[in-house]
Amino acid sequence: MNWRRNWGFEIRCALKRGLLLGLLLALSGCATFRSYDSELSGPLSRAKEGDLDGAIRALGRGKDNDLLHQLELGELLRQKQDLAASESSWLKADRQVQEWEQIAATAPSKLFASAVSYLLNDKLRTYEGHDYEKVMLTTRLALNHLAGGDFARARVAIKRTHEREALIAEVRAREVEAVEQEARNKGAKTSYKDLGGYPTDTLDTPAVNALRNSYQSAFSHYLAGFVYEALGETSLAAPGYRQALELRPGVALLEEALAGLDARAAASAGDTDVLFVVESGNVPGRRSEQFPLPILAGYHWTYAPFSFPVLSGGGAGPAPMALEVAGAGTLPVQGVTDIDAMARRALQDEMPGIMLRATVRAALKGVAMASTSRNDKYGLAMLAVTVAAWLTESSDERGWRTLPGMISIARARLPHGEHAVALEAQGRTHRFMVRASGSHMVVALRLMADQLYVLAPGGPPTTRAALGPSGVVLRN
Repeated sequence: MNWRRNWGFEIRCALKRGLLLGLLLALSGCATFRSYDSELSGPLSRAKEGDLDGAIRALGRGKDNDLLHQLELGELLRQKQDLAASESSWLKADRQVQEWEQIAATAPSKLFASAVSYLLNDKLRTYEGHDYEKVMLTTRLALNHLAGGDFARARVAIKRTHEREALIAEVRAREVEAVEQEARNKGAKTSYKDLGGYPTDTLDTPAVNALRNSYQSAFSHYLAGFVYEALGETSLAAPGYRQALELRPGVALLEEALAGLDARAAASAGDTDVLFVVESGNVPGRRSEQFPLPILAGYHWTYAPFSFPVLSGGGAGPAPMALEVAGAGTLPVQGVTDIDAMARRALQDEMPGIMLRATVRAALKGVAMASTSRNDKYGLAMLAVTVAAWLTESSDERGWRTLPGMISIARARLPHGEHAVALEAQGRTHRFMVRASGSHMVVALRLMADQLYVLAPGGPPTTRAALGPSGVVLRN
């Protein structure tokens, strides 16, 4: 009868572990199994095919306080030329970022505690946005205002971009110190290069290592210079152009912007200073991959799940080869901000905290396995705990996927009136019309695979049929 009592004891233990597993999964909910990289494949594919309505439907509904959903929705609505709805979504997202800023300014210790917290998995952490996303949000709000010709509101967004950068710099410096101290206390490694099998070449690249940080972009500061210049504030425009050049040295268009500031101020009032912003590709997605880590559970070695995000896809996309404006000739198009590289630098900077949390979770799971194995004659309880450990371990895949991978610029002074424009990229020629008016204007061009989305202030709508099969063109 003893074997029956022992077997019954093991069954009860297994059931308890099974209930624990169920509780863990219930607490984590869908987040444990959610693959954001897979979820965004549908909306991105449809946007690349020119089906923006389908992309928005595929994105689905989200709550007003869902930061990531509002970021993605705002981007797709912008491409659709629904600027009011795009701004509404982005302002909802911005309110979430402002809450983060409030905590960062008044109680930064809460953020540092979050950086080293040992949750079930990183997907359960509140998504606060990657640093480059926070800065790109205000930059893109500025672009929305400029698409409506509102330089005054764009100036407000630009000013908030500068303030946000300064706050991020302060927070991250203190967070790095907190993570390093905690790692020393726990004896944890924080370099992703110590992970056997991790694709280090996705993060350790010349473009990534050349960046000062993950959130300052030459384009954001160049745009600031352009906005200040348009408003006649040349004393503020110069620092914007200078900072852009410091972030991306050696780019001729950035050098010319600073050197020619005074000359442009005295230019003909009958011309429009047109800034073409060419966006291509998409930022890479994060995919959760598990790396088995050997740990000592009691007196036995076993393997615990060790999950880390790996970047996949993305890239700068088809580089614009030339932009030709009738009457002005061919304009040089130069890349000024590699958001793909910024996303990789962001993950590189986040990896010490990710590794610290994953290492501690793996150790805790090893202790649980060792504790379970002491009275687990038949291995059923150990099986339940092991399954729970593997199922609940997953890295965070969330990120703003509809952002472009590269931002390039071209600039020209054009007489007031209609101008035919042709953009060559990846063996295709995209043609559209631009109506130059006022002293300054911004024309935003978004390349996605074979599609071109154009957003420019003023003028009647230009239809796809009038342009031929070169791409979808949207006008304000």
